[in-house]
Amino acid sequence: MKVILAKNCGFCSGVKKAVDTALSVPPENTFVLGELIHNAEVNGQLSKRGIVTVETPEEVPEGATLLIRSHGVGREVYQRCEERNIKLIDCTCEFVKRTQRIVKEKSEEGKTIVIAGHRDHPEVVGLLGWCRGEAFVVSSEEDDFSLFCDKNVVFVSQTTFSAQRFLKLTKILRKVCQKTVEIFKTICYTTIQRQEEAEKIASLSDAVLVIGGLNSSNTGKLYEIASAHCKNVFRAENANGFKYENFLFYERVGIIAGASTPDWQTQEVLNKMEGNNAEVQATTMKDVVEEIGKEERYKKGQIISARIVSATDEGVYVSASGKLEILLAKEELACDNYTREAYAEKVGEEIEVMVVEISPKVKLSQKMLNKIREEDDKIKEIADGKEFSVVCTGFNKGGLTAELGSYPVFVPAKEIRSGYVKDLEKYTGKKLRLRVLEIRKERRKEIIASQRVILEEEKAAREEARAQKEAAFFDSIHEGDVVEGKVERATNFGAFVSVNGFDCLAHISDLSWTSVKNVTDVLELGKRYEFKVLKVDRTAKKVSIGYKQLQPQPWDLAADKYAEGDVVHGKVVRIVPFGAFVELEKGVDGLVHVSQITHEWLENPTDALKIGEEVDAKILAFNPAERKITLSIKALQPRPEQEPRPERKERAERKGDGEERPKTRKNSRRNTTGEEDDEYREWNESASFSTSISELLGNEDENK
Repeated sequence: MKVILAKNCGFCSGVKKAVDTALSVPPENTFVLGELIHNAEVNGQLSKRGIVTVETPEEVPEGATLLIRSHGVGREVYQRCEERNIKLIDCTCEFVKRTQRIVKEKSEEGKTIVIAGHRDHPEVVGLLGWCRGEAFVVSSEEDDFSLFCDKNVVFVSQTTFSAQRFLKLTKILRKVCQKTVEIFKTICYTTIQRQEEAEKIASLSDAVLVIGGLNSSNTGKLYEIASAHCKNVFRAENANGFKYENFLFYERVGIIAGASTPDWQTQEVLNKMEGNNAEVQATTMKDVVEEIGKEERYKKGQIISARIVSATDEGVYVSASGKLEILLAKEELACDNYTREAYAEKVGEEIEVMVVEISPKVKLSQKMLNKIREEDDKIKEIADGKEFSVVCTGFNKGGLTAELGSYPVFVPAKEIRSGYVKDLEKYTGKKLRLRVLEIRKERRKEIIASQRVILEEEKAAREEARAQKEAAFFDSIHEGDVVEGKVERATNFGAFVSVNGFDCLAHISDLSWTSVKNVTDVLELGKRYEFKVLKVDRTAKKVSIGYKQLQPQPWDLAADKYAEGDVVHGKVVRIVPFGAFVELEKGVDGLVHVSQITHEWLENPTDALKIGEEVDAKILAFNPAERKITLSIKALQPRPEQEPRPERKERAERKGDGEERPKTRKNSRRNTTGEEDDEYREWNESASFSTSISELLGNEDENK
């Protein structure tokens, strides 16, 4: 099947401008007046972006942005938008603007405006909006032209109107109108080109497919033109509407697309055709016209038997049919030195030659045929599955082209690599590594090959090698092992370390016994360290390792640094109701009980200390096994001399008067002088404190 693809397919310049603008402007608070183009999928894309389609400016909030489509609008729309402070993005086609200027100027001169077009089309509605006086719309020869017989008429056209029909209506108008008639052919030149091309393609095709919106005016015109020159014309909005069975038995199929049809929709149709028939070959109308003038029996690469008819100084003339004589140039003969006399003796002999060119005329070669036969051994190796390489010389809609000696090579698009290849042109001039899928020797010789199968085999081999390497790695590593690895990269949650080529994760919490904010505070990128294997998950292919597990803990070294009676310096890091924790070094804290902060009685430790404050303290008790250090700040302070409190004097007086002393409570506390009153019981500070360390630490746990 030959597919004749129209040169002028896809968006016209006006539609492209409107679509590109709509896809690039910020969608927030942006609206478009009417459907941007007559294409449901493109309009759907705009809707997904958040651009809302409205029918009147009144639907647009004040201060919002309104996009004017390529069809244009009337003068009144601009005025209403200005009154409501609506920002306009005007995408009116330049050809439409030209027509608007014509009808505006001529109607202000008092002329009657006649528009060739469809009254309900948005472009025509917009043109009428620029007319000051009388304005009419005509669309066919059946309309009443007698209305214009006594009027000065200005005749314009909708930019997508049929050029042939406009010419017919012009003749009728000139014949009927008795006054002046000014004709402005305002049909867009690209529309004219598309219509002329549609006529030619339809006349050369057995069937035609017109792609475009079913409500698109210009696409409808193309359908009408094609139908007038081909009896098998079909219409599809997109690839979903294409039915391959409609074209199954046609040799030449024309493809035409409207101005509101994006290129990718046309490509989808071509891809669908290829999916049904691997023999589909896209070409241009020019190529088809040239091919029609050639003799169908000759194909490039074809081997034919020919009889030598005569010999000349340029070479010999041969005939394959007995009617047409073709020159076989002396440069293409399989001989070292050509002489006319030697080949004159061979007149009447049959020789085999190859058709090497068919345009602009048929060219034969005996030398090329012999060269190809020398290639047979190589072709046999390739046919047996040997990889070969070629340089891509070009591409078409279906894939890449190249040559291997005298054999044309074709690589279908789906065989270039895994996945869809959008840009085929970038492969031109590039080396391709191929394996044969099929070698066609009947009729036209050709090699159909694939690069994808080689790439996928190599990928599978790499994955197999990686799987074997992973299996060997997991066989060799176990929880508790000490391994050496190189720090490859750092993240906010840990470091990835290469251990025998496998990435293992050292979580940031396993880098140091103390708090770490950044991996690089502990490890240096690119450097090798020893780590301990913490967890091996073969199913998930994950290995967790730790660095701190091979480093001594701060408490393990504390016994060599601290002893009871030492005076130490630290920072208050946490305050609780029963005391304060002082950090002596990273990971080593000591407790200052509330009673050991000052000699005075404290209600709350915060009355004397604050977090971040640096203090000196004395070690009262040190238990490395339990990782506990008891500190005292007041032990480094002199005991103040204080007067007895008034209530104590009062009790003494009562005692002297013979009053009975009240009983003490179990939960009594000492005052700041170490003496007791009626609410406190006696206790020896030095003795009781040494025996109450565990109780104090116990209280810490309770308060937590």
